[in-house]
Amino acid sequence: MTQHTHTSSFAALGRLLRYARGYRRQIITASLCSLINKLFDIAPEILIGVAIDVVVNQEQSFVARLGFETAQEQIAVLAVLTFFIWAGESLFEYLYQVLWRNLAQRLQSELRQDTYEHAQRLDMSFFEAQSSGQLVATMNDDVNQLERFLDGGANAVVQLVVTVIAVGAVFFFISPLIALLAFSPIPLIIWGTFYFQRKAGPLYADVRDKVGDLSTRLTNNLGGIATIKSFTAERREAERLKASSEAYLEANRKAIRISSAFIPVIRMAVLAGFLATFTVGGLMALEGSLNVGAYGVLVFLTQRLLWPMTGLAALIDLFERAMASTRRILNLLEEPVHAHDESDTSLLEPVRGDVAFRNVSFSYPGGTAGVQNVDFSVTAGDTVALVGATGSGKSTLIKLLLRFYEPTQGDILIDGQSTREVSLESLRSCIGLVSQDVYLFEGTVRENLVYGRPDATDSDIIEAAKTAEAWSFIEALPQGLETLVGERGARLSGGQRQRLSLARALLKNSPILVLDEATSAVDNETEAAIQRSLKRIGHNRTVIVIAHRLSTIVDADSILVIENGQIVERGNHAALVEKGGAYSSQWKVQTGYA
Repeated sequence: MTQHTHTSSFAALGRLLRYARGYRRQIITASLCSLINKLFDIAPEILIGVAIDVVVNQEQSFVARLGFETAQEQIAVLAVLTFFIWAGESLFEYLYQVLWRNLAQRLQSELRQDTYEHAQRLDMSFFEAQSSGQLVATMNDDVNQLERFLDGGANAVVQLVVTVIAVGAVFFFISPLIALLAFSPIPLIIWGTFYFQRKAGPLYADVRDKVGDLSTRLTNNLGGIATIKSFTAERREAERLKASSEAYLEANRKAIRISSAFIPVIRMAVLAGFLATFTVGGLMALEGSLNVGAYGVLVFLTQRLLWPMTGLAALIDLFERAMASTRRILNLLEEPVHAHDESDTSLLEPVRGDVAFRNVSFSYPGGTAGVQNVDFSVTAGDTVALVGATGSGKSTLIKLLLRFYEPTQGDILIDGQSTREVSLESLRSCIGLVSQDVYLFEGTVRENLVYGRPDATDSDIIEAAKTAEAWSFIEALPQGLETLVGERGARLSGGQRQRLSLARALLKNSPILVLDEATSAVDNETEAAIQRSLKRIGHNRTVIVIAHRLSTIVDADSILVIENGQIVERGNHAALVEKGGAYSSQWKVQTGYA
């Protein structure tokens, strides 16, 4: 993932709020419920002071001045008020919890969906440079971390602000002097909070990176478990996982060290404010300059004001973790898409399958070799083979045809239409791809076969499977088409997976079929089966074959020999063998005549 410069947590919060602007009404409503709940929550402390005033002053109490003369009436009024205050507090606690939690779940779901859909539009170069573990950690763990903050932290922030303002108003109304004393620790607390945030921000960004590294290690090891076992590398991989886990632990330890140091500082500041109110207010009450009930209100409210500050460290801790995750999520969402699908133009139907590369050049990011000035045409219905050493540029041409990458020079045409000027959906729907690295999704044989054509009938499926010479082994499976293939097709052999991949591409019924080294890692039987299939399917569609085994492409209409990203020879098999060039030399090596 692109390394963005560190932005502050508040900048990340601003980015998140811009993203969530569609939820503005829910955020405001939830915040209002949190606000009202907190006002109800601090009201009992005020009522306690008023009750003390009633007991001490009776007919001269504050409540008496409201028209309730006897102490019994005043207590009854306070009891009724207490009931409604507690009921109101309970009601709005229920409302804010429902609203914040539903918002957290909704936003979590939308973020995960948006990041996944955006990732699908990114160029292949992004995935080749980015580990799948980091992406999974961003879409899953980081989104969950943000959800945890929205689930409880957002309400805590709102209520803390409301507490400071509301309690402050009561304090200044009763005694400005005591208000100043009670609030005197708050500047220290705020300074400590920002100091902690500044120190903790980079530490939690490192924590999120270490989570991604750990996820990558787990994903790679579980995916390569057969290789690990075959090399008896279990102990070594366990040690490597332990190292990644320890790195994550150490990153967390550094962050925890900062947050833990913050809590004692806050506690001492709270104690100073409470002692000031307790002592000065008590002396004023003894002198008669402060009502006893008001003194009770101030003592209780001081604790209500300052005690939540002790949880500020945990709140900031949660906030920092969430904002570190937010940065990673939004950075992924802002990753640029280079292969833009801005066109809504489709290829003209019916697509015949003429393919033309016109002076096409491309180099990978960082200047890595690609292809230079490639120019060739394939007539609809013909079979063209691309041969050459590994890294010569054969697969790059296929990636350019599919617009996984954009040419830096030249153009690619299908039926005379530039692939840049048609939608990606229209382009890719007319191309069936069978790659060397077959990917089968976890599910049934049927689900994998109909992946490119979900509405295919059983007769269509069977016909495609027979053409790919896959039907005989499918029939022999325990549940036939309904047999589970396992993760990445692990329950099938390599040859079976390759034939299913070919059948899947055939069932898609695209006018252009691309075989990217589809026979390089299969047994002789599967190779022969695929070769027979090619003879059957090559009559009514354009076939582009990348092959290392030259025996599989002797019947191709045209063969292009590629070296260092350029076409160095072209012709059919007989002509190239007779020419005595690079193709002829490779043929002799493979057939044993070298």
